[in-house]
Amino acid sequence: MRDISKYQGILPAFYACYDAAGDISPAAVQALTSHLIAKGVRGVYVGGSSGECIYQTLEERKLVLENVMKASNGALTVIAHVACNNTHDSQLLARHAEQMGVDAIAAIPPIYFHLPDHAIADYWNDICSAAPNTDFVIYNVPQLAGVTLTMPLLREMLKNPNVVAVKNSSMSVQDIQKFLYEGSRDGREFIVFNGADEQLISGLVMGAAGGIGGTYGVMPELYIKLFDLFRQGELKKARSLQFDVDEIVYELCSGRGHMYAVIKEVLRRREGLDLGGVRPPLPGVDAKDEEVITRSVALIDAAIKKWR
Repeated sequence: MRDISKYQGILPAFYACYDAAGDISPAAVQALTSHLIAKGVRGVYVGGSSGECIYQTLEERKLVLENVMKASNGALTVIAHVACNNTHDSQLLARHAEQMGVDAIAAIPPIYFHLPDHAIADYWNDICSAAPNTDFVIYNVPQLAGVTLTMPLLREMLKNPNVVAVKNSSMSVQDIQKFLYEGSRDGREFIVFNGADEQLISGLVMGAAGGIGGTYGVMPELYIKLFDLFRQGELKKARSLQFDVDEIVYELCSGRGHMYAVIKEVLRRREGLDLGGVRPPLPGVDAKDEEVITRSVALIDAAIKKWR
């Protein structure tokens, strides 16, 4: 019997960590991991969008995961996103992730070519075959992948016993209900992660076991508090906190630099973490982003003080 309780709660999507030359910084990866452990998160989602995976080589992605696992030393649930835009490389990362002892692997569908459902199912099942002893999480992010998880595709994937969850980043919270209902039929243990940060409370109401999000790492205290308020039945307070979080998210997204570039600068100023910048072609911050960064720091500080 699987222990799916390890997938509940707040799991930040791990940020790419670079040195001054723009290469992966093992020291920064370990520092961020230790920082998140100290903040009390349940786990991390490594190598996804926040990890800038599509701009990194296989060896770089392996290096990141190796250092997360080294620093976490069993203290975190670790889900490794292993998708590449071809099956062979995805299998290499899946095999490596299993060797590292992760709790689960995850994958988006292949991007660029619009593949039929049966080809996507083959791709995901082939990835699973490379890590046969590891749970698998389907990542549904249609606004970026250009492919939507359909119910027929989910039903096909549920034939694979390794499939335990969907990370749902579509903007329709109804999808969480649909995926959870389908995955839980016949008594199967199945969970759905909320992936849209701005809708965490909505996702939890619809049955999400927890959340995986790109802004969790810059303000984990607030998301942990929101999750706790929801579990305690304090829905009015949880909604109010969600509104405060959303104001911060909107600010983080308002700069010329990419959101993750802004986030890394906020982390540097608030927490003393130097994670480098973002990898081109993602735009970094510039002088015109100073007001956005300053406001973001102030909003996070104020919200943490308010909800402490």
